[in-house]
Amino acid sequence: MSENTASIGSTLTIPEVAERFGIPLGKVHRLVEEHYLAIVRIDGIKRIPVEFLADDEPLHSLRGTLLALSDAGLNEEESVNWLFTMNDELGVRPIDSLLIGHKSAVRRATQSLAF
Repeated sequence: MSENTASIGSTLTIPEVAERFGIPLGKVHRLVEEHYLAIVRIDGIKRIPVEFLADDEPLHSLRGTLLALSDAGLNEEESVNWLFTMNDELGVRPIDSLLIGHKSAVRRATQSLAF
C-alpha cells in the first residue's frame, strides 16, 4: 500500500497487537485469517490500524464489514483502503462510522461495491 498509507494513521505490528491483547502471535494471525482484523503492509511490515482495536479485542463491527467487502470482491488491501477513504454516501470515512456504532450504514455502503 503506498498512496493511502498516510490516511490510515497509527498502526501496530502483529507482536504489538499480541502484547496489547495478551495473546500469542498465532492467535493474532488467526484473527486476521478469520477477518476479525486486517493488515496493511507498510515498508514491507505487516501492521494493523489502531482503529481496528477496541481495548483488548478487535473492533466488534469490523469482521462483518470485512466479510461484506470480501463478498463485494475487494481483497484485504482494497478493503482497508475503502475503510479509510472518505465515502460520499456516509459523509465520513467508513471506519469513523464504525467507530461511532453505525455499522448498518457502513454495510449498506458496501452493497454499492458489489459487481
